[in-house]
Amino acid sequence: MNRYDRQEMVIGALGQARLSHAHMLVVGAGGLGCAALPYLVAAGIGHITLLDPDRVEESNLHRQTLYRMEDVGALKAHAARQQLQALNPAVQITDIVSRLTPANAGTLVAQADLVIDAADSFAVSYILSDHCLQLSKPLISASVLGQTGYVGGYCGKVPSLRAVFSDLPESAANCSTAGVLGPVVGVIGTLQAQMAVSTLSDPDRPALGTMITMDLQKFTTGGFSFATASEPDTLFPFVSDNQLTATDQVIELRSKQEAPKAIHKNSNRLEFKSLTTHDFAPNRRIVLGCKTGLRAWRAATTLQKAGYSNIALMAEVAM
Repeated sequence: MNRYDRQEMVIGALGQARLSHAHMLVVGAGGLGCAALPYLVAAGIGHITLLDPDRVEESNLHRQTLYRMEDVGALKAHAARQQLQALNPAVQITDIVSRLTPANAGTLVAQADLVIDAADSFAVSYILSDHCLQLSKPLISASVLGQTGYVGGYCGKVPSLRAVFSDLPESAANCSTAGVLGPVVGVIGTLQAQMAVSTLSDPDRPALGTMITMDLQKFTTGGFSFATASEPDTLFPFVSDNQLTATDQVIELRSKQEAPKAIHKNSNRLEFKSLTTHDFAPNRRIVLGCKTGLRAWRAATTLQKAGYSNIALMAEVAM
């Protein structure tokens, strides 16, 4: 008898061996991450790289059940690693205290066999999707708000997140601004773990290319396959400071009152309503910046309709 006997009855010895040799990147040790990570570690994933920049707050504890009162103030990545290592010492866990950015995403994704997006940021989701698509790495991404949520398996051999969500949501609401119930996060996070285990243990299982939706106020579920969805013809990539060039036209879309420190030291401030009348150099890239990326995306759409095509986005990416 060993700790994986019951699991091997389902996925077989070969499936368990695949898990034990897998390297997974988990971005975010918040509600979704806290739900998914214990099951991933218990399942015997060989190596997990965990990325999160934040510290534990008391308001996290109703849904982020890896942490205890004594963890308040501690770095989430460190506290999570300590708890998870106690659960299964055989799993190698690398904790990184950092934000995910367009600059570090490529290296992190390239090192992993599968990526879990457990961040509370659509900018992070699109950045991960772009790199996973480019590198043919499976991405399990989820989102929860209030009492509803969804989880999907993207990239690898199926379409990316952009093929399903070709445009951004109407608002940048998240758990901090709109609230969330802990059990809802737990349900969606464990679904992410199930999709990941299924994908890694048997790549032929139909986890990827599938979206599952849940409304746990009405207790209804839904879902669909997007395996044949088309990638968008154009996209607005997210970039970091160190990916800018001297010829880029960097625009800060927030006022000085809203953001005393601009998105970049060389940026010019410009109101949204002035975009179409501003004289942009047609042969230079336009880089639009804001806090979440939502305003920048909308501005990019406006400029695209006006005939500009070389556009990128910057966001104060936060998980």
